[in-house]
Amino acid sequence: MAWRTALTRRLGLHHPIIGAPIGRGSTPEFLAALAREGAMGFVALAHMPETAVRQTLSRYVAAAGGPDRFGVNLVLIIDQMHRLDAALDAGCRVVSLLRGDSAPYVRRAKDVGATVFWTAKNPSDAQRAADLGVDFIIAQGSEAGGHLTGEAPLMALLPAIIDAVRNTPVVAAGGIADGRGLAAAVALGACGVCMGTRFIASAESGCHRGHKQKVVDATLADLVVTTLFDVGWPDSPHRVIRNSTYEVWRAAGCPSPGSRPGEGERIGTFPEGPPMLRYNVSPPWEGMTGDWEATPLYAGTSAVLVSAIEPISVILKRTASDAEQILSGLAADATPAGNVS
Repeated sequence: MAWRTALTRRLGLHHPIIGAPIGRGSTPEFLAALAREGAMGFVALAHMPETAVRQTLSRYVAAAGGPDRFGVNLVLIIDQMHRLDAALDAGCRVVSLLRGDSAPYVRRAKDVGATVFWTAKNPSDAQRAADLGVDFIIAQGSEAGGHLTGEAPLMALLPAIIDAVRNTPVVAAGGIADGRGLAAAVALGACGVCMGTRFIASAESGCHRGHKQKVVDATLADLVVTTLFDVGWPDSPHRVIRNSTYEVWRAAGCPSPGSRPGEGERIGTFPEGPPMLRYNVSPPWEGMTGDWEATPLYAGTSAVLVSAIEPISVILKRTASDAEQILSGLAADATPAGNVS
């Protein structure tokens, strides 16, 4: 079937699927691969120096085929207006916002005709964003990987948010990695899904190969929610795969920041040159120097559904096809017996 939802119509997509920002894994090549296959991804601007945002985004624009073929993400725990202005000046017109006071950012983006997404933690939060005029709400269930916002599992949160923002389309996120998740989200009223963990383990992502394999191998017992990796984003719960940094900290009795094992220790180097310290918020990326395994290995509960590192084209086509078959089957099963010829 041809997917026609509020998400595909507004963004000109073939699949009702968007890729969550996955740190430095959201490379120009990664976002270009999503765009070629009729989906869309987001790049987080937080790791880009303010003065370099526009220049850096020019590579994304060239790779993706235009500034409207991908989105930019801003976490509003600090003043991000300069980064937003630089992205808008570069021609970007799809913006996602998370945490903090969204009002001035929504106004600025909407003034130039941008499409705005807000990641909501609960129905009242979603309603406030809808009242501000955002175009899409992302309902992030507590099954998500990385930094957590949603206050409830997706099965309950999604319909509650849809009920709260009846005139604003809602995208489902958290715990979705295949066609079953897409079909379930659509059946509950979502216009599409946002996947992060599944795309970490894609061939084109810029995530470290070891991180990708850890996602493939993860069991539910390997996944933990913690605030441990807090350098750059304190007091923010996140779901990661257990690693050496986490296990040593646990063995030490889970001491508070300032007393943790190896605090301030250099474990790698950022591409721009600064040292990467233990407990830093940044996940590992391909080509990084240092101890990639000691960095936060973000993953959601959907990691248990990921069995291989695969090309984005395969992931998208199978997800959409499986969802179509499930929804068609449900529609056929729901046909009243009296109407069957």
